[in-house]
Amino acid sequence: MKQTIKKYLVLVCLLISVILIIIAAFLYPGGSLLDKNSIGFDWSKNFISNLFAAKAINGSDNPGRIWAVIGMAFHSVGYGIFFINMSKKIPSKQWAKILKFIGLANILFIFLIATPLHDLGTISIVLTLFGLFTITIFILRSKLHLLKFGCIICLLTFYCFFSLFGFGYLDLAVIMQKVYNISAILLVLGLEYCTKYEDFVEIRSER
Repeated sequence: MKQTIKKYLVLVCLLISVILIIIAAFLYPGGSLLDKNSIGFDWSKNFISNLFAAKAINGSDNPGRIWAVIGMAFHSVGYGIFFINMSKKIPSKQWAKILKFIGLANILFIFLIATPLHDLGTISIVLTLFGLFTITIFILRSKLHLLKFGCIICLLTFYCFFSLFGFGYLDLAVIMQKVYNISAILLVLGLEYCTKYEDFVEIRSER
């Protein structure tokens, strides 16, 4: 039983996180950056971060906040455990230590996104990107061809979001935020359950 829970902990954490975020979205009163008078949460107009505010953009109290915060807590634990588990599969001790550090740090920083320390929490995005990029390098040198495609697509969605957000295309960025989150979750689950240490042992890692 203990081993089963440990094996599927990442899946359980991310699944609970998604469910709680969806509940929070249903409870969100309304208002978005594009339309302050809109009703409810619109997945194509609201950023997920809107769910973490005590008051919705339209000024009403946000009863969904507590569900969103708890959901982000599960999300942070799930991602943290994922990077720690991946550190055990990478044959390079140096990069394994880095992935383990990213995992431990993300448990804290991802959760901060749902708090008033949101800006500090965005450090988790940089850490996650660096961690996924590191894993991608090892995947590209392996024989896991489907995951190679998944890694590249996931990283591209991240970069597309940052580009759209940075250049002020908020109407497109808000949609791309959901795309990169979905692609990241699918990739994390794929890497967690479809890779093992033996997939990387033949890779001559840099020292």
